[in-house]
Amino acid sequence: MLLAFPLLWAAGAVAALLYAQDRGIPWATALAVLPAFLLELTLYFTMGVERLRLRLEKLPPAGVAMTLVIAAVAPYALASLAMRNFSWHSLGVIAALAVVAAFWYVVFPHQTAVDVLFLIFIAAVWLSRAIPPLYVSPLAALPLGALGQLMWFRTGIFAILSVRRMKNVGFGFWPAAREWKIGALYFAGLLPVAAAVGWALHFASPHLRYAGWERTTLIGLATFFGILWVLALGEEFFFRGLLQQWITAWLRSEWAGLLLAALLFGSVHLWYRAFPNWRFAVLAAIAGVFYGMAYRQARSIRASMVTHALTVTAWRLFFS
Repeated sequence: MLLAFPLLWAAGAVAALLYAQDRGIPWATALAVLPAFLLELTLYFTMGVERLRLRLEKLPPAGVAMTLVIAAVAPYALASLAMRNFSWHSLGVIAALAVVAAFWYVVFPHQTAVDVLFLIFIAAVWLSRAIPPLYVSPLAALPLGALGQLMWFRTGIFAILSVRRMKNVGFGFWPAAREWKIGALYFAGLLPVAAAVGWALHFASPHLRYAGWERTTLIGLATFFGILWVLALGEEFFFRGLLQQWITAWLRSEWAGLLLAALLFGSVHLWYRAFPNWRFAVLAAIAGVFYGMAYRQARSIRASMVTHALTVTAWRLFFS
């Protein structure tokens, strides 16, 4: 575990510097904000490692919540001080939002209405994009606002896992062998169904987005793991780990929970590119059924993350 952090920092530094070179960001600027990105990467990695979370959870809930607030403001402080645009107002807004999210389950009981309101609050702040503008960047190519989005994503998940102590989620970055197998099998089952529905809806025709199989393979691997550890992780945590599990308990029916979570998942894709993108929403809902079945069989979102990441990677390589 101790070796994981130096390797993580080295990989993060190399990726950041390659990005800076590709986008024409001056080296001095890139090096100045690098500590903030490495700190966020460290906190994000900690979120996905159960042993590290369990150490945090030895604290009382209020102690965990205060730790989350400090962790929320630290990357902003590092980045803004490095860029010499620190703002007490921005720090106050970030801290206030983090306090609400982190202390939610310290103050309120673990009840259905409380859970629903928490998800609405987290989603409303995320969708409003109120946080990224607080991270002022001197260059359009330098996405400091991404620190804010990752911070909010991380804080919400930590609050559910380490303050509310939500169980039966199977949260983590690396699937077990059984979870890889289940995720891949449900992806294989989804392919012919999605292809048939997509053809019937005149949704898209397949094409190879990148020239050359070598380049396609490299981009495909990078896309897969990027999706697995960010997009699929977040969406599967929300729709399968939380909503599917909660709806199943409320209605006392696993299939009702699975199907309603899939419909909700499809509905949020109505806004993809142009509203109402109903074709994309239909396909997303169908995919959500297969993601839900992977979660149901494995009892872990890591399996549905694999199905999800394979699906999005195939879409981006051969259809988008």
